[in-house]
Amino acid sequence: CASRQGKGGGGVAVASLWTEVNRCGQSGDYTRALKALTKILHENRDDVTALHCKVVCLVQTGSFKEALNVMNTHSKSLGSDVVFEKAYCEYRLNRVESSLKTIESAPEQTDKLKELYGQVLYRLERYEECRSVYTDLIRNSQDEYEEERKTNLAAVVAAMSQWEKASMEDLGLPESTYELCYNTACALIGQGQLTEAFNKLRQAEELCRVSLADDSDVTEEDIESELAVIHSQMAYIMQLQGRTDEALQLYNQVIKLKPSDVGLLAVTANNIITINKDQNVFDSKKKVKLTNAEGVEYKLARKQLQAIEFNKALLAMYTNQADQCRKLSSSLHSQNPSHPRPVLIQAAQLCREKQHSRAIELLQQFSDQNPESASCIKLTMAQLYLVQGRPSFLSSTRAFKPFSSLKYKDTFVSALVALYSHEEDIDGAIDVFKQAIEHFQSEQPGSAAHLALVREAANFKLKHGRKKEAISDLEQLWKQNTKDVHTLAQLISAYSLVDTNKAKSLSKHLPSAETMSFNVDVDELENSHGATFVRKKAGKVVGESLPKEPGQVELKKKKKKKKGKLPKNYDPNVTPDPERWLPMRERSYYRGKKKGKKKEQIGKGTQGAMAGASAELDASKTASSPPTSPRPGSASGSSTAPSSSGVVPPRQQKPSSSGATRKKAPQKKKKGGKGGW
Repeated sequence: CASRQGKGGGGVAVASLWTEVNRCGQSGDYTRALKALTKILHENRDDVTALHCKVVCLVQTGSFKEALNVMNTHSKSLGSDVVFEKAYCEYRLNRVESSLKTIESAPEQTDKLKELYGQVLYRLERYEECRSVYTDLIRNSQDEYEEERKTNLAAVVAAMSQWEKASMEDLGLPESTYELCYNTACALIGQGQLTEAFNKLRQAEELCRVSLADDSDVTEEDIESELAVIHSQMAYIMQLQGRTDEALQLYNQVIKLKPSDVGLLAVTANNIITINKDQNVFDSKKKVKLTNAEGVEYKLARKQLQAIEFNKALLAMYTNQADQCRKLSSSLHSQNPSHPRPVLIQAAQLCREKQHSRAIELLQQFSDQNPESASCIKLTMAQLYLVQGRPSFLSSTRAFKPFSSLKYKDTFVSALVALYSHEEDIDGAIDVFKQAIEHFQSEQPGSAAHLALVREAANFKLKHGRKKEAISDLEQLWKQNTKDVHTLAQLISAYSLVDTNKAKSLSKHLPSAETMSFNVDVDELENSHGATFVRKKAGKVVGESLPKEPGQVELKKKKKKKKGKLPKNYDPNVTPDPERWLPMRERSYYRGKKKGKKKEQIGKGTQGAMAGASAELDASKTASSPPTSPRPGSASGSSTAPSSSGVVPPRQQKPSSSGATRKKAPQKKKKGGKGGW
């Protein structure tokens, strides 16, 4: 600072400002240090040391964009002195490609640049190069950051195991911290060792609780928040193991904690959506919002983001948002033109719209353009052919033969045999068995999968009457286990049609009747506790029958037929009506009901009216009154009724026979049902 002092009072002021900067830097008060540096730069705008210190203070306060602007503005003055700071700011601003170029352009690769280089390579998912960088750093560095470097190296190994399916390499990393244990568990998940991975996560949880319990400032909520990532990974293992209820409960616990890591929230929410599938779609629509949080794309690997986008498209399909589903799947297809899943989603949406033919055309087009991904596409096409009931699907199944990756799997062989059987092509089905057995005979002879396939082939041939062809399979099975009586019996049955002598010689290996019989006391068995409710027929003895006299014929008891009941008015002398089974309206002699004139109703009308008076007032009985049509607002046929202002009166019901207008009395209902009486 003394060398930078000027003459007079200005130099003294600058010296005191540098003292302030030094003191704030040691105490970590970078905001106050920035104020002092601003005053220094006001005195000397091109002071390289002050500019460098300002950049460092801006980085420490998280103002990466402002720090980058300072470095770009004074690039000539600062030169290569701030290469690390510039690369770090670009990395924190998620400009990973720019950060990589800045590091590679540095004149000298220092240790801190190598550390940052490893982080950048990890973000770019260049795991092989990243592993080499960290291996070299661990080998050639001796400082307090060795544990962090080993943790990062373990994370790289875990990523290679999960996303590239690379085999685990024992690098001799310790498992002294919960971060190292967690990364080891992730690597084991990538290798499919779920039980071992779950045990490692338990160990990581215990180490985390122990390490954080020593800090008095850490609360129980802080511990649970730190354990959230471990619990989410545990739930993922449970989900892979089929324990979906336990996994869902643990996932929801993580969501309720509201951790600050948006990547963790997005992955947890996505996994809940995969458990819900086409059920509980309202919960899935809530959870999918967590996957859209700001910054998620910088926290997750490319395959994780891809899986989330696939699930968004599927959720749109499940919620009947056809346009949204097509839009998302088309976008995914343009981003990943060789990936089969977007095309499968589009085909599934077409099938929901009953457009199976268009779905098959779409799949066939993708299969022709991407033959390396055609295996699962062909399987889907075969399924669609089956749904349509089209026999031409067998041409699709024959196209499976070039795909060796699926050809010999037990499920694939089973599907092909079922399809050939459906077409009654037994020879084609047997040929599928033959090729699969030959493959296992050369690759895994005597394995459980090999013997199971031979067993299924033998059973299939016996079922379809190909006993001669089944002999070789049965002999192979019997040689593996000579105590298998069932296989021996099948073999003897097959040889009996081809070589009777061989069948007789093999029958000698069957166990004797005495060894196969069971010493069972029948009376004791029938009287046992489990058989107390067995009904016995009286008068019969099991295994014995009464001796028959010569010439005695066994008579069968005839059941008496009950005579049918005749109608009460049945007359045997009269021929029954041949149309008696038809409804009355459909019979040829039905003429309809005759509508007779109504008899005069005596004593009917309004209460207190007389018959004579009603006859006199009846206008229909006067010859001089022609019938008139009713008008709105007047009584029918009466010219003396007053008008009702043009309003159509309501229809009146016919008065009851008693002369008074009253409701019909309710009849007594029969007992039964919910109403009672």
